[in-house]
Amino acid sequence: MATDLGAEGARGQGAAPAPQIPTPVAELLATLRGGGHSAYVVGGCLRDALLGREPADWDLTTDAPPDRIQSLFPRSLYENRFGTVVVRRGHAQYEITAFRRDVSYSDHRHPDSVEFGSSIDEDLARRDFTINAMAWGGRPDVPPLFVDPHGGRADLSLRLLRAVGDPNRRFREDALRMVRAVRLAATLDFEVEGETLASIARNAELTRHLSGERIAAELLKLLAAPRPSVGLRLMAETGLLAVIAPDLARQIGIPQNKVVGEDLWDHTCRTVDAAPNRGLVRLAALLHDIGKPDALADGHFHGHDTVGAAMARDYLSNLHAPRALQERVAHLVRNHMFSYQSNWSDAAVRRFIRKVGPGSIDDLLALRAADNEGSGLSAEAGLLPELERRVRDELAAHAVLGRNQLAVDGNDLRSELGIRPGRMLGRILDELTERVIAEPALNDRAILLELARALADSQAGGESDDPSSGRMNEAP
Repeated sequence: MATDLGAEGARGQGAAPAPQIPTPVAELLATLRGGGHSAYVVGGCLRDALLGREPADWDLTTDAPPDRIQSLFPRSLYENRFGTVVVRRGHAQYEITAFRRDVSYSDHRHPDSVEFGSSIDEDLARRDFTINAMAWGGRPDVPPLFVDPHGGRADLSLRLLRAVGDPNRRFREDALRMVRAVRLAATLDFEVEGETLASIARNAELTRHLSGERIAAELLKLLAAPRPSVGLRLMAETGLLAVIAPDLARQIGIPQNKVVGEDLWDHTCRTVDAAPNRGLVRLAALLHDIGKPDALADGHFHGHDTVGAAMARDYLSNLHAPRALQERVAHLVRNHMFSYQSNWSDAAVRRFIRKVGPGSIDDLLALRAADNEGSGLSAEAGLLPELERRVRDELAAHAVLGRNQLAVDGNDLRSELGIRPGRMLGRILDELTERVIAEPALNDRAILLELARALADSQAGGESDDPSSGRMNEAP
């Protein structure tokens, strides 16, 4: 899919090898051109095609107004005021947008009004970066060609991210473009052009106008980059981090006794890069030490895992992240400081699995391995491979980890032993679970009923308020 990115035709219009365009997209272009209109593929899809990357989607632009687009594609949808019509082809959908021209942006995010333009040059002039301000296509009566008035193909060759026109104007129009710039630098492995980078630093405060949802979406895309630290360090360098994640920005300059010459923020960036490219784990890696600045006392980070879990949950809540994601990240942050020893019994391993949850074990072990690398250690430090093997063995053996795996349940205890619903019933089930975790052979209906009878008699006789008092006192 790669196309010649040489200087010829880099600015203005020029002939060059056509990008490889999927058949449905070519058909959409043909329909628009056959209807007497100019039509182009434009923006990020063309950029990715020229870079040899698979575009996530394909966008088209045309001089046809929305009602005319709909007349050419009768089952299309026009659902916004920005001139975008959605056309479905099979299971895919494509956005066709009428040419637009520059207008004012009072809220630093959305145009105050929408004005349809008359030329492709007008439309490209309002776009964010030169590498996104290229088009391929043309009028009905001429062969398709590249339109590149801002030198996007040359910047692709240089692997350079440059704002279209005046970067101050671009970023004051839409503050999200600054976050997008550092995200694209990370995901594409590009450098940010000097004046564009300086303009981000000058205008970073404007990102306070952005919604949490927008920041969260860009952050998750950045974390999916091969080396997210490229974008994270740019965020810190330009001041974006201090606005959109102030608790993370506080890590800068806090010393750590880990990698010589590196601070807490360096450790976080290393950890994120080392984490597997799974959104949940990368996000937990980013936030795993967010509580350290608040927990710092006497040169130690006391209880930073507990403090950090609450802070991670609050931060993601402010970004309006889904509640399930908030809780899963907080859970990983809260539990990332476990300390495994070879002398753990099998019961201790089962308790560890129960505490973490079978569905979170892989993510927690991956986070801990990344934390090790972020600390300048081997990923396998702390006997992680041994712990992982033992966890796998227990899961493969279908070890009992919760009430729902017992050979009896609350209904059995009510019908067989006459134990009424309430706190006693719950405490007995918890104690049965603990005993089976310690000794799996006890998970037999008759045995558990006998144990439950003894526990019920003991509590009824006032011998113990807490049936878990006999629980094994061992790690974890």
